[in-house]
Order: sequence, then C-alpha cells, then structure tokens
Amino acid sequence: MNKNFLGIAALLGALSVVLGAFAAHKLRDMLPPEGVSVFETGTRYQFYHCFALLIVAILSEKFPGKWIRLSGIFFIAGIILFCGSLYILTALRVTETAGATTLVGVITPFGGLCFILGWILLFVAVTRK
Repeated sequence: MNKNFLGIAALLGALSVVLGAFAAHKLRDMLPPEGVSVFETGTRYQFYHCFALLIVAILSEKFPGKWIRLSGIFFIAGIILFCGSLYILTALRVTETAGATTLVGVITPFGGLCFILGWILLFVAVTRK
C-alpha cells in the first residue's frame, strides 16, 4: 500500500471539506450563484479524486509498478491544476481582477486532462499482466 498517496488523499480530502464549508457559508455572501458554482465544481472534483487516490494507494499493493504510481501522480496533478485553477478563478472574481481570469482559465483543461490520464493509467495498471 502506498502510504504517501494515502496521506495526500487524506489531507486533500480534509481540505475539500474545509473549502466546501467555506463555499456554503461565506462565499455565497461574496459572489453570485454562478461564481459559487465554479468553486463548488472544484471542491466536488477534488473530493472525487481524493477517493480515486485512495483507490490507487490501496491497489498499489496488488498492482505494483510505474503505471499505478503514475496514475496517482496524475490524480494529484489534476487536483492541483483543475481544482486549483477554479479556486484561483473564484478568488479573482471576488477581488474583481477580471483581466487575469483568461490566463488562469487556460490551466483548467490541462488539469482535466490529468484526471483523464490518471483514470486511463489506472486502467492500464490493473489490466497489465
């Protein structure tokens, strides 16, 4: 079992709950619903992929090797790039720094691609002989 992935998943899961609570209790007072929705998408995807990272950590014992490790790395990269960019976009909206949103918005699809690659690599890891 990969203890590093377990630990990272646990911390990122806790952060998901904290950020979700922030969105529910404070962010709603700061932004219109569509702005809050962007942030909530980030927390939702972060939470989903914490579970994916937990699965990778557990399966790494049965399917050791580079493919399972890469899967976990791509899930972490996806959380940082996809979810992180959505959090930054929301912060820019709160501070009314609209000019930088385009630059940050370019990062989001790369995070989504990392999520997709993480799932594909997990498939490769568990189906290789």
